[in-house]
Amino acid sequence: MRRRYLVTYDVADAKRLRRTYKAMHGFGDPVQYSVFLCDLSAVEKQLLLERLHSLLNWGHDRVLIVDLGDVGGLFTGRIEVFGVQLPGLTDDYGATII
Repeated sequence: MRRRYLVTYDVADAKRLRRTYKAMHGFGDPVQYSVFLCDLSAVEKQLLLERLHSLLNWGHDRVLIVDLGDVGGLFTGRIEVFGVQLPGLTDDYGATII
C-alpha cells in the first residue's frame, strides 16, 4: 500500500541543498521550495530515508516528514495553495489553487 507524505527540509549548506533537491525529485513532486509531496511504499520510504541520511549533516540540517495517509484517502481536498503554482502541483493532489 502506498502512502502520501509531505516532506520538507532545511539544509544549511548550498551544495547539500542542491543535492537534496535533486535526490528528492526521484521520490516525489516539488510543491514549494524545499517541500515535496511523495507517494511511497514502505520500501520507497526507507530508500528515501537512507538517501537523505547519506546527503545531510544532522548537526546543521533537518527534515520533516508528515504522513498524510493512504494515497487517495481522506486528506484529498484538504490542501490549499494560494499564489503562484509551482511545477509538480496538480489537481491530482486535491489542491485548491486560487
